[in-house]
Amino acid sequence: LPVVIGQPAEQLLDRLGAAGLTRLAADGAGVVELPEVDLRRRHAWVFGNEAWGLPGPLRSRCDQVVRVPIHGRAESLNLAMAATVCLYASAGALRS
Repeated sequence: LPVVIGQPAEQLLDRLGAAGLTRLAADGAGVVELPEVDLRRRHAWVFGNEAWGLPGPLRSRCDQVVRVPIHGRAESLNLAMAATVCLYASAGALRS
């Protein structure tokens, strides 16, 4: 799994877009639900801080803001769980 460190996030997001990757922001307030996203295309997930989410300037650089649907009475998922669900969905889509 490629991981990038030591580069400003804005610059990295711009480079990912220029390289043709779809930039997906994971956010509980996302308009698009995870099952609706085409994960078969090359993409990169962007996750924000667990307490405050992804800052607006970074979120606006993403192509889609995606939310994991939550059923039941839970208010939200913690960051580790949300990342796990999103990355698992990506892995499954890429295997197809």
